[in-house]
Amino acid sequence: MTTAHDYSEGIDPEYALKYAIQHWSGDRSEIVEGILTHVTPSWDHENAAEEIRDQIKPRARELGCVTGSGNLDLPGSSNWYVPDLAVAPKDLAKGGGALLPDQTLLVVEITSESNAETDRVVKRKRYAEYGAPLYLLVDRMDRTVTLFAEPGRLGYAKVDGPHPFGTPVRLPEPFALDLDTSAL
Repeated sequence: MTTAHDYSEGIDPEYALKYAIQHWSGDRSEIVEGILTHVTPSWDHENAAEEIRDQIKPRARELGCVTGSGNLDLPGSSNWYVPDLAVAPKDLAKGGGALLPDQTLLVVEITSESNAETDRVVKRKRYAEYGAPLYLLVDRMDRTVTLFAEPGRLGYAKVDGPHPFGTPVRLPEPFALDLDTSAL
């Protein structure tokens, strides 16, 4: 005879939710404010990410970093993000698990019609709260690019933009490069 096990005690809901997302449906699933979402970017969305990656990658290599869209954990919250692009130190990226936003040098989110407000408001707030030093928002609906810097618990203290597509956007140190936004 088998009996049902009472799991009401000893289960950490945050751990259970994040375990589920990692084993649910592949590497492009995330949790935003407790909602599980499968991310399916369109080709124009992927093109924008590649345009940025191609420009950042040489400098990222010089810095000993990797560019990609690996998992970002936001401990103590029901959030597990898969950014469109992030830059992180290679030694941290080799661990096989998720990184924390403050372990990145840059996080990039590119809006789609289905997630524009999430990227503009929720993720911007959370990335700042969790210390992502630079957050680049590529807003394809508004056709603008905005760089957020100097994170804190209440948000980013410094905002550069929004700049219309086609305007160069300066990525500060450690990148020290002008991002060409004309092809986004």
